[in-house]
Amino acid sequence: MAEYHIKDINLAEKGLFRMKWAAKEMPVLDLIEKRFKEERPFDGIRMAATMHVTSETANLMRILLAGGAEVALSASNPLSTQDDIAAALVAHYEMPVYAIKGEDTETYNQHLNAVLDIKPHLTMDDGMDLVATLHSLRSELLDNVIGGTEETTTGVIRLRSMAKDGALKFPVIAVNDAMTKHFFDNRYGTGQSTIDGIIRGTNIL
Repeated sequence: MAEYHIKDINLAEKGLFRMKWAAKEMPVLDLIEKRFKEERPFDGIRMAATMHVTSETANLMRILLAGGAEVALSASNPLSTQDDIAAALVAHYEMPVYAIKGEDTETYNQHLNAVLDIKPHLTMDDGMDLVATLHSLRSELLDNVIGGTEETTTGVIRLRSMAKDGALKFPVIAVNDAMTKHFFDNRYGTGQSTIDGIIRGTNIL
């Protein structure tokens, strides 16, 4: 079994059930998985990912594994971590996962360093903490890195600041700038959550 730091490995079966339930609503990933299993585009590629550890992310991780990638995952937001999902990835996919719901800052930083220990070729970031750690504390690994992705507005702002100063040492795709993300995620994800938060906060429908 892979190295990991999670809350409870015994939550794995519950997490696997939730992963499969979420996968039913993600048919495009099934098509990608079939192609990846045949083509193995990521054979020999190591990926370090710092993202929300949820059922949706877990399904993305299993697709990358199907494509031949070696992936290590830590949590980008300890408050959103689903401990059963973390357990499922470790137990059923032998994936190194470092995520505990509610983890403190020290543990969070330890987990960032743990995923970087695989000496990644690619990074997947949500907020740019992984890339920042790579450039500041783990700069000896930069020569291995081909590129990365960043999916948040905040992360992209930080990346552009680094790029402007000439400090960014590898290219990063700004997923947040994709029109599909603006059309779907910002409107139906963030937008819906904002309305839901107002409703819950005011107790007015």
